[in-house]
Amino acid sequence: MNTSSQYDAVIKLCKDIFLKKMKDYGTAWRILRTSSLTDQIFIKAQRIRSIEQKGTQKIQDDIKGEYIGIINYCVMALIQLELGNDERTELPYDETAALYEKHFLATKKLMEDKNHDYGEAWRDMRVSSLTDLILMKILRVKQIEDNQGKTIISEGIDANYMDMINYSAFALIKLTEGVGK
Repeated sequence: MNTSSQYDAVIKLCKDIFLKKMKDYGTAWRILRTSSLTDQIFIKAQRIRSIEQKGTQKIQDDIKGEYIGIINYCVMALIQLELGNDERTELPYDETAALYEKHFLATKKLMEDKNHDYGEAWRDMRVSSLTDLILMKILRVKQIEDNQGKTIISEGIDANYMDMINYSAFALIKLTEGVGK
């Protein structure tokens, strides 16, 4: 169990899907406000929770795909936050790939730092708890967005997106290992 290499494998898969979809669709997601991306993440996390609670699903898209979607929407949101008032709807492939990598590396560093301090506690958690933590982070982001991005003492929107990426990566690692449903 090497968390770093498992994490890299998850992000490599997510990035590969992200870049392939970019070739199909371009960067059409640039039209979305971060609040719309937050809602997309919410929809995916809510579907996962619904399936976890019901124990069945009618649409056969698997839960792993939903966690991958959460990761990629969070990266899109981080890119949107970074680009701020940049009005370009279409970004060049190389620039977008570099931005994805930049945010992946920053998020991985955060994961490694927290993993050090928490002693890989996530390995003893249930996947359903990771889903709940993602939903909690989404609600926090929505509240911060409703407050025009201002917080008094709490971390910002970007840190919450990064945490959601890490919780989703942990869930994917656990699901790949067949552990912790």
